[in-house]
Amino acid sequence: MSSFPSLPIRADLEHLFCTFPKGAKPLMELHDQLLRSEDSELEIADRELLTAYVSGLNTCTYCFGAHRTMAKAFGADPDVIDALMNDFETAPIDPKLRPLLIFAAKVTTRESVLPGDTHAIFEAGWSEATLHEVLMITCLYNFMNRLVDGAGLARKASYERPSAQELTDKRNGTYTGWGKRAGFIS
Repeated sequence: MSSFPSLPIRADLEHLFCTFPKGAKPLMELHDQLLRSEDSELEIADRELLTAYVSGLNTCTYCFGAHRTMAKAFGADPDVIDALMNDFETAPIDPKLRPLLIFAAKVTTRESVLPGDTHAIFEAGWSEATLHEVLMITCLYNFMNRLVDGAGLARKASYERPSAQELTDKRNGTYTGWGKRAGFIS
């Protein structure tokens, strides 16, 4: 149930941002820079998997469902995401991604990040730029999870049924494009 009396009982993120657009445009631009930029060592599917993982750790069903769907649309196996949430140690994840996810989990749960955590990332072949990108995505999704949960938003069933073409199309697949279509970005 929405925390805002002016919003519908089952309000979603579009309702929130259409009613309160302040900050929405730069927030969606940050999403595009982090999750859609082609200037990344990480595939879009891996970045969306990361957002789903962080959201799952935070038990944010709204963001977990939306980003599990996005990760799938960009080529990630949703069964792998589910396996990550059920048992990280046995999940069939690419070994190169494992240290990034461990780092994201520690940042999310506020556990101390140790030098060995970042050393494992570099040993796996990732750059400092990727470490920074993972940190930014992790922080962004800790923010988004709290925004969604604090506003009492309800997950849209349509997040679970979009076509892969709709989600991965360059124009439609951006967060600012979504904001323009939804009407909270001009």
